[in-house]
Amino acid sequence: MEPQPHSQDSFIITLIVVIIYASPFLILFATYFIGRSIEKNHYKSIKEREDNWTHIPASTGKDLSGMPPVVSAELAVGSVVISVDRFKRWLSGIRNIFGGEMKSYSSVIDRGRREAILRMKEACPEADMFVNCRIMTSTISNGKGKAIGCSEVLAYATAVRFQQTDE
Repeated sequence: MEPQPHSQDSFIITLIVVIIYASPFLILFATYFIGRSIEKNHYKSIKEREDNWTHIPASTGKDLSGMPPVVSAELAVGSVVISVDRFKRWLSGIRNIFGGEMKSYSSVIDRGRREAILRMKEACPEADMFVNCRIMTSTISNGKGKAIGCSEVLAYATAVRFQQTDE
């Protein structure tokens, strides 16, 4: 028996309907894997760069007593805007219904803070120490009072160079 053209048409129509209804979920899961990969690579980059800068401290204090004389001081600034991916935004929408900690946004704040501090240090690579370090955050909105899932983090400090002593 030869398949009826009508049954083949109904199969194609069913397939199209399944694709149409499944596509939002496919897109959602694609954003999960793409966003996870981007975040993982960013954390890897942050870790490598932090390892290069651990020898230069960033302190919230202002007191430099007991330190060598200061040769120069300048403002060091680093800022970054980090956005959340669609999957995390979707998860936070569900969490918003029930309440609780928005764990999907925690990595956005962590990555932003660490990246801003690194950019601040990279702005003044010749500094011996960063004092009076401060971090500010803000949410970026679409102008209608609704946040769009972006966080701006600004880190600033005084980059200090000390007089070199011969030992």
